Amino acid sequence: MANGVVDFFVRGLHNLREEHRGCVATIGSFDGVHHGHQKIIAQINERANFYAVPSVVTMFEPQPREYFSREQAPARLMRLREKVDALLDAGVDRVVCLQFNRAMRSLTAQQFVDQLLIGGLGIKCLVIGDDFHFGCDRKGDFAMLEEVGAKQGFEVVSTKTIKADQQRVSSTRIRAELEAGRFDTAKALLGRPFRISGKVCYGQQLGSKLGIPTANVNLHRYRAPLSGVFAVEVLLDDECIPGVANVGLRPTLGDLLKPVLEVHMLDWAGDIYGRRIAVEFKQKLRDEQKFTTLDELVININQDIKTAREYFSSVSN
Repeated sequence: MANGVVDFFVRGLHNLREEHRGCVATIGSFDGVHHGHQKIIAQINERANFYAVPSVVTMFEPQPREYFSREQAPARLMRLREKVDALLDAGVDRVVCLQFNRAMRSLTAQQFVDQLLIGGLGIKCLVIGDDFHFGCDRKGDFAMLEEVGAKQGFEVVSTKTIKADQQRVSSTRIRAELEAGRFDTAKALLGRPFRISGKVCYGQQLGSKLGIPTANVNLHRYRAPLSGVFAVEVLLDDECIPGVANVGLRPTLGDLLKPVLEVHMLDWAGDIYGRRIAVEFKQKLRDEQKFTTLDELVININQDIKTAREYFSSVSN
């Protein structure tokens, strides 16, 4: 880091200190940290090198659309931890995460600039989309930022739009590709395979009782960017284990209000409770279905396992 500060993640405006001031920043949700986001990161890093200051991504938790729309907000491509890790891996020096609450939504555009950009971050340059709007008074936009920047001595630079196949690379487009099961296209837009990671937690142990043990990961969100049954690869430490995953609400059991990720790892046994795994989605096998009996559920899960084995056999030959 340019100024020697080693705290890569700052949570809350109140935790911004004097040593955090002086940076090149951008603001956004950065869900997925896709190719478009990576180009923005390259922009802020280029300007940060010019000013010899750290590069900073500023985001909100919850995301503003989640705050206003709740369950109707778009499904996240990443949980917060995954996003922060991806941003740092992409070369960002620091991530600042601010709580989006009543106080934050009540800030006028000028208050937002004064408290965050000038008072909190002490920005040298802001890289932002020319369609960016902010402030409860609806006065915050690119032109306003340029005007204030000219007076306060910070630069305002527009982000570059990245296209693939003549379409803008966006989180919305990636969600559509995942929902359709087009994982190769999603991979191309993301710049890496789509994964969901998390800590394995205790479930009802129903899978073990049925002879098909699963590793459960709570998604901690109202919606997932995909649902159904999939052939997957589970990344556990240095191992890559083929498996079958279900993402959804388990309609046969009807016991969930929020989606969960359940993974059965093929030809693998062991205790992984409390360990972190990453699940990489390879191919959709079917939609989630409601079965009338547990016996019918088991028959279909075994068929899913057979289909997944056939998929892995086909791609390895």
